[in-house]
Amino acid sequence: MVFAVLCVVELIGVATGRHAVEWVAKPLLAPLLAAHLWRLTGTRHAYVLTGLLLAAAGDIALLIPGTPAFGIGLALFLGAQLCWITAFLRAGALDHLRTRRAVCAAYLAVWAAAVATLAPTLGPALGPALGPAVAVYALALLTMALTARALGPKALWGGLIFVASDSLIGLGAAGLDFPGRSTLCMTTYIAALALLVTAFTTHPHPTRATT
Repeated sequence: MVFAVLCVVELIGVATGRHAVEWVAKPLLAPLLAAHLWRLTGTRHAYVLTGLLLAAAGDIALLIPGTPAFGIGLALFLGAQLCWITAFLRAGALDHLRTRRAVCAAYLAVWAAAVATLAPTLGPALGPALGPAVAVYALALLTMALTARALGPKALWGGLIFVASDSLIGLGAAGLDFPGRSTLCMTTYIAALALLVTAFTTHPHPTRATT
């Protein structure tokens, strides 16, 4: 219930351009999902929990205007994606994908097409350092979405919707804006996180390192 209320508050803040409202709601979204996952599974999915906390820090960074803050947010979300990739691999993603090479190739083709399309505008907009960093992040994002398939439909859709959400951020960074983009971006981001966390709450095996 608290998460649902915060989602509504955040979306209202984005839709109406009330930045102060976003500062109240957005930083709490991922931590609330982390608390929910921890309550149901304990530390069984420590990589997922770490990824959610990194995402929360990234959300805060992206609320701050300017290219340096964008770069920090990008690095934090890269860390989050790597954590989630690790969790999916520990859940059996590699075995799942060994027989699905065509799917892997399709995801790689999407990454290459996106980078080729947005690079000419992202490079000048973000600078010589962040342009390549975005390409690296995009590869990690699509890898997360690809490995998420191993946990079933909820994780699969969570990964794909996450790609859609971050693609909307990329369009904005490239100067390709349109009405409602920010609201759609936040809506898909919330949905993606919720689906990914739900997939892990029902996954019986641990995805944390064991000794």
